[in-house]
Amino acid sequence: MSKAIIQTETTHPTIVKMQEVVASGEEEKIIGLLAEDVEFMPPTYWATWTGRAPVAAVLGHVGQVFQDFEYRRVMGEGNDWALEFQCKVEGLDCVGVDLITLGDDGLIKTFEVVMRPHKTIGALRDAMMARIGKDPRFLEFKKALG
Repeated sequence: MSKAIIQTETTHPTIVKMQEVVASGEEEKIIGLLAEDVEFMPPTYWATWTGRAPVAAVLGHVGQVFQDFEYRRVMGEGNDWALEFQCKVEGLDCVGVDLITLGDDGLIKTFEVVMRPHKTIGALRDAMMARIGKDPRFLEFKKALG
């Protein structure tokens, strides 16, 4: 889980809450931050997950795969935010950025993740495929991947 919440007086409450819950892997806390038609673009392949339940499930698994997750910087205003993070995946170091757009209702509308290095992205892909392959909900959620 994130070690410290980064915020100023202008940080949107959803961004503050996201820092508290996204790395926890607790879907039930993540889902309440997502718009019904949220779009999630992972760093591991060129596709988009669409919909609150599938995206919450993916993020829940990611929270279980990331180790020593910590946000380093939060930048943005209004509905557009970038949150720089560091973590480990299978013992490999990683740096990434969550690019988030909020809807007018304050819920996460788009969530794109960019990461480096390439070797860690491969480890993330492998770990996620192993977890998702054991989660029967993803037979149905595959329809949400476009």
